[in-house]
Amino acid sequence: MWDLNAILNPPQGMTIPAILTFGFILGLLHGATPDEHTWPITFSYSVGSYSSRGGAKAGLVFSSGFTIQRSILAALGFLGLAAIYRIYNLDGVVYVLVGVVMFAAGWYLIRGSDIHLPFDALFERALGSFFGDHTHHATEARHESPPEFEVKPVSLRMAIVHGFVAGWGFGGFATILVFILAPQMPNVWWAALVGTMFGLGTMVMQIVIGALFAQLARVRKLSQSQIQQMGRRTAARTLYLGGLAFAAVGMLIIAFPSISNYALSTGNPIPNLDSIGYATFLVVLVVGVVGGSSLWKAYREVTRHPIDEPGVSPNVEHSS
Repeated sequence: MWDLNAILNPPQGMTIPAILTFGFILGLLHGATPDEHTWPITFSYSVGSYSSRGGAKAGLVFSSGFTIQRSILAALGFLGLAAIYRIYNLDGVVYVLVGVVMFAAGWYLIRGSDIHLPFDALFERALGSFFGDHTHHATEARHESPPEFEVKPVSLRMAIVHGFVAGWGFGGFATILVFILAPQMPNVWWAALVGTMFGLGTMVMQIVIGALFAQLARVRKLSQSQIQQMGRRTAARTLYLGGLAFAAVGMLIIAFPSISNYALSTGNPIPNLDSIGYATFLVVLVVGVVGGSSLWKAYREVTRHPIDEPGVSPNVEHSS
């Protein structure tokens, strides 16, 4: 009963404990596989925490919002309302929303720092025209700031919002949860609990993966302040540029829904590993390309301009 094929194709007539167990195991698999709704966001917040404990906390907080959403989704599956996913492809809308939240979080971190990225001045001017010229002053302050000017701390409260929004994405695991497991429960509350178990399984793996991602920001021979700033800078760039990537792909899917039909099969039965399509592209782009290059750039910045430890007199020479 507990072989991989049975887990991915749950039988009918299971007991409540068996269904809950199936939900948890599916959550573990979902959290462990490179899913575009979890890995890019967990990476962004985890590296910004600069420690294994902080990375694990980032995974926990993100998955809390995700668990709440999956509980609601499973309840909707029991009520038959989730059938909308069978009619419409909502991935494009979800990607755009996730992209907007990611971009907003990244832009907030970047404001007031010395980080320069594409389009940031354009957005600051646009916002300044609506809300006054304070953004213009923030831009001037950033340009006048020394290289060691700190990036704002990463707010994990945004991770909860991210988890809830990203959870509305729909893939192979969600199909099993919503259309096979949830309808077998005796009432809507038990159905919601299946979603909770799925979210908790995802949470366990995201805590582990978050801790591993956070270790990427810990490079030998760097001080704690340097590691902290490197993590924050990496998170800021990944959220900012990754958000733009998510929004762009989302708008592309909305404009051309048929793009969802194009994917290269891998022969692996596990969802997220069974094919290579736009979801795989997003994971590789945001985590691999944007995240990897941002981490390397941040490393070069903090090693080129040493950051003083708290309590130590600054001794930074600025070139003219």
